Amino acid sequence: MATGTAVQVNQATESFTYADYRGWPDGERWELIDGQAYDMCPAPARVHQDVVLELGRQVANFLLGQPCRPYVAPFDVRLPEADEPDDAIKNVVQPDLAVICDPRKLDDKGCRGAPDWIIEVLSPRTAAKDQRPKRDLYERHGVGEYWLVHPTDQVLFIYRLADGRYGKPDVRPALGETPVATLPGLVIQWASVFPQEEPRVQSPRT
Repeated sequence: MATGTAVQVNQATESFTYADYRGWPDGERWELIDGQAYDMCPAPARVHQDVVLELGRQVANFLLGQPCRPYVAPFDVRLPEADEPDDAIKNVVQPDLAVICDPRKLDDKGCRGAPDWIIEVLSPRTAAKDQRPKRDLYERHGVGEYWLVHPTDQVLFIYRLADGRYGKPDVRPALGETPVATLPGLVIQWASVFPQEEPRVQSPRT
């Protein structure tokens, strides 16, 4: 993305491509879904970033020395509908965490094609987008496993692709351990993602 002044975007009526997206200022974060622009500012809350960082740490540690590569946002994932050139692509997203196992999909711009596994950590501003337009987009483009993590309620929604469809999610509390179907052997440890706070000890009154 380019440096410059804030871009004026009519999110409701205009249709955009990756060529438009690359011309927008570096200080702004956007996603494109079917040509519609979604503003990703302001920055997520601290708890959101804590969860993403810990999930990314566990995944990265597991994948050391393996061909699959993990990436955290901001990292552009371009999802073409066919073989159109990059500048014509109308779907560009920045998943909180994406794992790509096919090195041919990776280039200097990020990833072109569907990651094998995506995690989105919900926040009030992006929850509706993550739960419907993004889910539908990931399903259509063949993302094999899609996790939605609710950091406040500590609930996990798991979508796994079967016959080209996600179907109903596997909903479970983010407790104990959760194996990752896409990466056999990887088990997410939720105690490290959502550590229990120690009770504060108050000094007795004198």
